[in-house]
Formats: sequence, structure tokens, C-alpha cells
Amino acid sequence: MFDRITSDSGILGGKPIIRGTRISVEFILELVASGGSVTEIAHNYPFLAEGDIRQAILFAAGTLRNDIYLTAGVA
Repeated sequence: MFDRITSDSGILGGKPIIRGTRISVEFILELVASGGSVTEIAHNYPFLAEGDIRQAILFAAGTLRNDIYLTAGVA
């Protein structure tokens, strides 16, 4: 499903990256959060395809999808 995303303990401490690069999914998300569009990011990083960027966003969303968040009040 995520054929463009990989992780290797020898690269960036095992963070998920775009296959064949040292660009992390985290970095892609930071660029998007800073206002970068998929097209702009691909233009600024020509070794990335728009599909790489889109898959990084989908990968991040998928990793959060099944998380459970618990809150605890303090008495």
C-alpha cells in the first residue's frame, strides 16, 4: 500500500522516509504545515514526485487513524 515509504534503522534512526532518499515523512508534514502545496514541494525538491508527497501524507494519516487518546483529570 505504501510502496514509496520505507524505514531503515541506519537512516535517520529508522524514521519513515521516502524510498531512495533521506527525506522523512515528518519533514514532508512540516513543509505542508508551513503552507507548502504538493506542487510547490515537488518543485523545490525535484527528486521527489508529487506521488511521494501524497503518499507521505496518507502514511501519516494512517498511522494516527487507530491511535487511542486517553485523558486523565487531576483531583
